[in-house]
Amino acid sequence: PQVERKLQTVGGQIKLARLRRGWTAQEVAEKAAVGRSTITQIEKGSPSVSMGMYLAVLNALGLSDDILFLAKDDVMGRTFQDLNLKTPRRIKKNGSD
Repeated sequence: PQVERKLQTVGGQIKLARLRRGWTAQEVAEKAAVGRSTITQIEKGSPSVSMGMYLAVLNALGLSDDILFLAKDDVMGRTFQDLNLKTPRRIKKNGSD
């Protein structure tokens, strides 16, 4: 259910971007080289539509660069990475040079 809600949110945002541009679903479908029914499914957040189709539509809307920011501020990933960093051992000096 959580993934479905997120896909519905993404679909709604794609629809909003289309409407802001004043484009019909058919126009976006043509620009993205996908079927009109695919646009409808994407805007509903269908999980059966491939990631490639979502990217094609984002590209048609001029939003494909936004996908590159998905993990830009990956706080959780950086935390895990930092926890797994090994600290180098210091060599003890025995007092003589």
